[in-house]
Amino acid sequence: MTTDLQTKELQEPKMRLGRIEFIALIAALMAINALAIDIMLPGLQEIGASLGVTNENHRQYVISAYLFGFGFSQLAYGPISDRFGRRAPLLIGLAIYVLSALGAALSPSFTMLLAFRTLQGVGAAATRVIAVSIVRDTFGGRQMAEVMSLVMMVFMIIPVIAPATGQLIMLFGEWHLIFAFMAVMALAVTLWSFFRLPETLHPENRRAFTAGSVARGFGIVLSNRVALCYTLATSFMLGALFGFINSAQQIYVGIYELHELFPLAFAAVAATMALSSFLNSRMVGRYGMRRISHIMLVIFVIVSLIWLILSMRDAPVPFPLFLVMFATVMFCFGSIGANFNSLAMEPLGNVAGTASSVLGFTQTLIGATIGAIIGQSYNGTTTPIAAGYFVLGLIGLICVLIAERGKLFQPHNSPAPHVVHVD
Repeated sequence: MTTDLQTKELQEPKMRLGRIEFIALIAALMAINALAIDIMLPGLQEIGASLGVTNENHRQYVISAYLFGFGFSQLAYGPISDRFGRRAPLLIGLAIYVLSALGAALSPSFTMLLAFRTLQGVGAAATRVIAVSIVRDTFGGRQMAEVMSLVMMVFMIIPVIAPATGQLIMLFGEWHLIFAFMAVMALAVTLWSFFRLPETLHPENRRAFTAGSVARGFGIVLSNRVALCYTLATSFMLGALFGFINSAQQIYVGIYELHELFPLAFAAVAATMALSSFLNSRMVGRYGMRRISHIMLVIFVIVSLIWLILSMRDAPVPFPLFLVMFATVMFCFGSIGANFNSLAMEPLGNVAGTASSVLGFTQTLIGATIGAIIGQSYNGTTTPIAAGYFVLGLIGLICVLIAERGKLFQPHNSPAPHVVHVD
């Protein structure tokens, strides 16, 4: 059966998945990854106190351990899903996520907690790699960017509500319940995927799972200038974002003394990212991925430079000004992320699973490493974070210039919609 999701429904025997449900399910798959990070933030202080962590910056390892497990394991899921299809590897990854979240809830020591968090990241990697692969199986060009923007808009709801959810859980129980909540949410997504998600990789498009085929797939990805440079640009900018996430509780509570208002401030900034993703989905078909993302990247760098200069004064940047500047750069990031990922994946449809794994591995590993360095550099000011945003944004801009041979803001012709074959 052949169908185009832009106008019809994705179908499989005994299974029907409309376009809206398709977007919602892909967003939910990606959202449980964001949930595993953002819902933890209000509980980091209690986790540290409960498990004997004396160094404030070491509490950030709860985030970093998850990200490293998430990053490395993406290398495996892509080639496996290109060989065996999308559904089975996805469901296995979700099962690992659920079980490791329950293990983390029962952890008696900080070391064991970090081990289960790493394993949870291993499971979550399936949702990132395979969700993007499913979208690429189904769409191409600007349509992929539009769908990914809508996915990111729904996905961004999680950073808006997750910290507040974590704070609410902490009001009625201990930090262990946060992990139990994650397990329940992931189980719900697992059942939804099991009963409703069809296989989107047609048998004739499957690749042999051999060392040679995997190496060739990686070679295709790494030798494509556009894919590689946009992947690196995204990686460096994610480093800035992860650096802030690692330090968010210390900045909002330690510097600005927001305490119980911390989730509200975090949600306000996340909401700007969701708004940006929505606006991008409405405009990308008219103006193109490059024009929108390049403009947003330039604004990102300029505002980050202003933030860095102001943060180097003796007194902290006033909170209203800090919030405006930070919300502005994250609004830009909301459009940059979806478009850069689509631009990186666009020329790699014939190896979508392997491509998604290489891109995800590179972005997460570089981003998590840089984010951990920035987080551990926290010194009671926002200067390390502001410096990270400016320097990494500038490096991202250089990568884009290399990808585009020095020409920014140039729209390209959109290719014909990609057609998916579904058994």
